[in-house]
Amino acid sequence: MKSINHLIKILILLSFQNFAHTESMGNLAQYPPTPKDLTITTSKDGMPLLEPFEISLNTGKYYRLNINCPDVKDDLTGWRIEMSDLLRNSHLRLVTVGDIEIHLQGLSFNAIECDEIGSAHVSFVPIKPGSYQLYVGNVPSAVRRPIGEAGIQEKGNFVLSRFIVN
Repeated sequence: MKSINHLIKILILLSFQNFAHTESMGNLAQYPPTPKDLTITTSKDGMPLLEPFEISLNTGKYYRLNINCPDVKDDLTGWRIEMSDLLRNSHLRLVTVGDIEIHLQGLSFNAIECDEIGSAHVSFVPIKPGSYQLYVGNVPSAVRRPIGEAGIQEKGNFVLSRFIVN
């Protein structure tokens, strides 16, 4: 009987030890964030080109995704960037466009549209491993769809890529 009680105590201690290893170790948004750059240009045939094509991230690490659109000419040649699955599985901290900072602290947004030359920055902490779709395509109004419409604009030019979170 004593050996069974002793075994149970050891198993309980081991389970608490395993639990302790799954907890966060400090501030998940430890400054400075690790920069990750995504540049979106336009090919000669009008398709979006992504550099890099796929982005790797680690769970629990603080990142700043720098989205650069260097060759957009106007509203109709701009690009819409959607990464809703990644955002639903991350703690969103900050969105910056130009000198404007939007402190979200966990809230979300649907898309970023580059309708002129410039950059946007999204600071976040991925909290769940997985493979998450990154969509870059025409802004909806460029293909005669309602402004702000979410999802793939099938009649336009688009590319599907991935964020890989380990």
